[in-house]
Amino acid sequence: MSASFDALRRRALSLGAVRGFDHAMQFLLPVVLVRCLDTATFGEYRLLWLVIGTVMAVATLNMCGTLFFFLPRSSAPRKRLYVHQTMLYLALAALVCAAAIGPWNPLLPPAVRPLGEYGLLVPAFVALWVAAILLEHLPTIDERIAWQAYATLGLSALRTLVVGAGAWASGDLRVVLWLLLAVVAVKLALLLVYVQRRHGLGRPWFERAAFAEQFRHSAPLGLSNAFFGLRGQSDQWVAASLFALSSFAAFSVAALVGQVVHMFRVSVLEALLPSMSRLQASGDVAGMMDMNRRGNVLVATLLFPLLAFAFAFAGELITVVYTASYAEAAPAVRLYALGQAALVVEVGSLVLLLRQGAFLLWVTACALGLSVAVSWFGAQHFGLAGAAAGSVLAIYFDRALTLRRIARLTATRFGELQDWDALARRLVLAALSAALAWAVVAQFLQGAAPLLRLAVGAGVLGAAYVATSLRGTLFGLRISKGQT
Repeated sequence: MSASFDALRRRALSLGAVRGFDHAMQFLLPVVLVRCLDTATFGEYRLLWLVIGTVMAVATLNMCGTLFFFLPRSSAPRKRLYVHQTMLYLALAALVCAAAIGPWNPLLPPAVRPLGEYGLLVPAFVALWVAAILLEHLPTIDERIAWQAYATLGLSALRTLVVGAGAWASGDLRVVLWLLLAVVAVKLALLLVYVQRRHGLGRPWFERAAFAEQFRHSAPLGLSNAFFGLRGQSDQWVAASLFALSSFAAFSVAALVGQVVHMFRVSVLEALLPSMSRLQASGDVAGMMDMNRRGNVLVATLLFPLLAFAFAFAGELITVVYTASYAEAAPAVRLYALGQAALVVEVGSLVLLLRQGAFLLWVTACALGLSVAVSWFGAQHFGLAGAAAGSVLAIYFDRALTLRRIARLTATRFGELQDWDALARRLVLAALSAALAWAVVAQFLQGAAPLLRLAVGAGVLGAAYVATSLRGTLFGLRISKGQT
């Protein structure tokens, strides 16, 4: 198991590096756009991606995710069938979503109406995005990490360079939309090439019984994921409904904290899931649980210091990256950092493998209602920061109920579900390192340029975290040898 997990850890770190580059490009592109577009137009750009996020939460119904369950345990012809059925479902979902968000729909919420001036560009982009999303998952499910890396890196660089250059030259969101449409068309073409080479495009394409089984497995989890996604976006919809586009743009910048967390969690999750699926299929529930525990500690080691840094230096981060025009988002960034820390404890893989979609659907529906109510109340009474409170509270509500359910199903004591001691140590070390970095910057760099404060703060935090982590590891090894 140790050698196997070491190989999986290398795979997870490789995926993490690739996704890190992808998210760095996604991070870099808005940095360019805020300097090319006025605050209201940048708000429209962020509104476009809020629409995309909402569509993706609802439309896919986790059909891509179920392939983690079916492909590792299937023969080649059955793999081809499940892949083809997923592609057909996504194509149909793409058409439905394009029809639903077009400017002709009188039921569109008022917050989305500003995008109507761009005509067919928005529904066309949404349709292609939904149809091509399988490329972000399938090579990893097939454990072809190199293919996934080349596709992800190439498309990220292409999108950043082409869209960034177009925005810089024109300052026009319509030009940006045309360029985004071209990039996602390339992505769809790559997906077709990959499927043809790896699985083939011949028969079988559809089998009613197999599709019914796949859909029954995906639908509860898909609805649960939809509620989870909507819960994470509900505060942004509240901000888009209650505040001006410029204020919504600032608030959406704060929500980018969640992308960093998602990058780390998904990289480790997708690297471990095929192996966890095989363990569960063979009846080794203890091995599956151990792999989840160790994966979460790995995520915490990398993620906690980044969240602590974002909390301590939120104002400087926003000013340097997005300019002082969006500084009002700093309190929301701090709230998001507190909430995202709980997502280190990843439970989605266990829920998938234990087939607990119906339970998770109930939990996420309740959490969505709680999130919307709290965010609406918070936004009206405390401004942008209050709008972020709902999703933060809902995260902890979700994790508490889901962990209790997993403990009961696997006959595992709650204290043994995760390596709580290791997680707590990393959280405390990250918080103390961030506090030290903030104190040093406040004492010696008061009034200095934000970029200098960030650089020094990052250096102090990183050095303190690595030093204390290494000391703790060496101390633990000495104790272990002494006991031996």
